[in-house]
Amino acid sequence: MEISVTEMNRATLFTISGRIDSSNANQLGDALNARIDAGTLNIVVDLEKVDYLSSGGLRELVGALKRVKNDDGDLRLCSLPPRIQDVLELAGLDALFQVFETQVLAVGSF
Repeated sequence: MEISVTEMNRATLFTISGRIDSSNANQLGDALNARIDAGTLNIVVDLEKVDYLSSGGLRELVGALKRVKNDDGDLRLCSLPPRIQDVLELAGLDALFQVFETQVLAVGSF
């Protein structure tokens, strides 16, 4: 898994590629939490290049979402491949996250 972080005017963009599984989900959580600890409240996570998302990865995303929502922020997802969208729906988390088709729409929604 590779994580790229870009500071935008309205939000911080995390672009993830590769597999998010039990062996590396904590790296995603650490990256998100480091930005949240630094005061970032508006986060967009681009999952376009993610091949696999495990329950561990979902747990890290939900944990980060809860943290930013506690301080009136939000974590939004974008560019979900169909298989990742299916994972969210099967886990019942599709209603929890705001999902956008592109990075531009997601960042612009803040």
